[in-house]
Amino acid sequence: MTNETFDYIVVGAGSAGAAVANRLSADPRNRVLLLEAGPASNPWSRIPIGYAKLINNPAANWLYSAEPEANTNGRRLAVPRGKLLGGSSAINGQAFVRGQAQDFDSWAQMGNRGWSYSDVLPFFKKMESYEGGGDDAFRGREGPLRVTDPDWRDPLFSALIEAAGQVGIRHNPDYNGAQQDGIGMSQATIASRQRMSTARCYLDPVRGRPNLRIVTDALTEGLVLDGKRCVGVRYSVAGSAREARAAREVVVSAGSINSPQLLELSGIGQPDRLRALGITVRHALPGVGENLRDHYAPRTRWSIGAKGFTFNHRGRGLGMVYQAMRYALFGDGLLSMVAAPIRAFVRSREGLASPDLLLGWVPMLTEPGPKGPRIARQSGMTCYAHPMRPESRGHIHIVSPDPKKQPAINFNFLSSPIDAELTVRAVRIACSVMHAPALAHLQISEIAPGPERKTDDEIIAWVKQAAETTYHPVGTCKMGSDGMAVVDARLRVHGIAGLRVADASIMPTLTSGNTNAPSIMIGEKAAAMVLEDAA
Repeated sequence: MTNETFDYIVVGAGSAGAAVANRLSADPRNRVLLLEAGPASNPWSRIPIGYAKLINNPAANWLYSAEPEANTNGRRLAVPRGKLLGGSSAINGQAFVRGQAQDFDSWAQMGNRGWSYSDVLPFFKKMESYEGGGDDAFRGREGPLRVTDPDWRDPLFSALIEAAGQVGIRHNPDYNGAQQDGIGMSQATIASRQRMSTARCYLDPVRGRPNLRIVTDALTEGLVLDGKRCVGVRYSVAGSAREARAAREVVVSAGSINSPQLLELSGIGQPDRLRALGITVRHALPGVGENLRDHYAPRTRWSIGAKGFTFNHRGRGLGMVYQAMRYALFGDGLLSMVAAPIRAFVRSREGLASPDLLLGWVPMLTEPGPKGPRIARQSGMTCYAHPMRPESRGHIHIVSPDPKKQPAINFNFLSSPIDAELTVRAVRIACSVMHAPALAHLQISEIAPGPERKTDDEIIAWVKQAAETTYHPVGTCKMGSDGMAVVDARLRVHGIAGLRVADASIMPTLTSGNTNAPSIMIGEKAAAMVLEDAA
């Protein structure tokens, strides 16, 4: 394969990259090479609850960690990223959240033409086959990605919906429809008892295309540049160095960590930083690796005295045998569960145009285990709470010219005062729901942050001690036209011909919720733009 030429090379077979490769190879005249650093699959990826087995598994996960920070109390936060076909869509919690119209309208208002909600909605509809209700004006029915609704009739979930209503949060059965506001069951990329990753939905159906070549365990080590044009990639398989040429374009879809890493390894980035590492500067682009954002989310924890309501009772010992049987026979129960089966999108105060806080409930307590989180003996529930559009920004940069060396990830959490203020507000709203009359029969007691923490300062001190990310890094190859933008509105890298970036790294700001669905949309839209420009 050394020096073989393709029309298009796609680096990264994750949420966006799999969609790009599928759509580009639909035309049999286009020869497409798709490179993935990880293996083809992992057996735990097929089972919805398998994310608990993959969160610390190096066989399917890059296992990145962030640098210690003052606002994490010096902790190194885990930053899991998928390393197999499907990328993070193959190891994530499977929640399907598009975000709200205002997210994309704000991108367009920043000067990114073609990215308003009305522009991206057709791609959201094109990519999904939603099996719930909802309005066809907003929902797709014939796309490759199957999306389903969990059953809300579980007594715990119905009680939570009632409790939320008692504190002013209405029930919304389709937060991906006309309005995001309210509480509802988490729509999920789960169907027919299995995870619907982009590997399953975008790649498996087209593996037989003779014009699509998928190479796994292929670490892309650098872009091949001819002056100011990208003409190919250098990569290795099992230690064997290879090179492939792109007659038309290279599309980098390696994710918010690996995409800026690849650009910097190739000499594209901040000149002083690259020179200090002995990397020849091929193109100065100061925004590479900057503008990192993620959701910094404390997990409030609650004990439940009533028996039989949580999976701490239903999923331990013989209960787990029962859950396995339910999954095998009916495809439901614990093993079929999305990571947070119920969530609420709420406003921090009256007068806001749209929700700015997210609450998500997990019907169990977990504890650390030797191979990752496990179900705790104590019965309870977890509710994470955080602002959806944080203003704090960090950065990701390489620390070595070695492509196997992890880059330094600095989130800079809570550096914007408004993020701390909104986090406290989110925690207080979560507490108000848990103390609502509809949940009184559960015999709930607060574990964390704990009733002794009453002031804003006390709650923020607990947040710094306990919060984790929600695994939604974005923004490190920002789309825009300002001096810190990396790609333009058509996702072309500024100043380099034949090169685009298409993944969550191009988001100028975080979307309101989980980032998997917007990442797939970005892949769909990127492929359409590549084909338009080629025509």
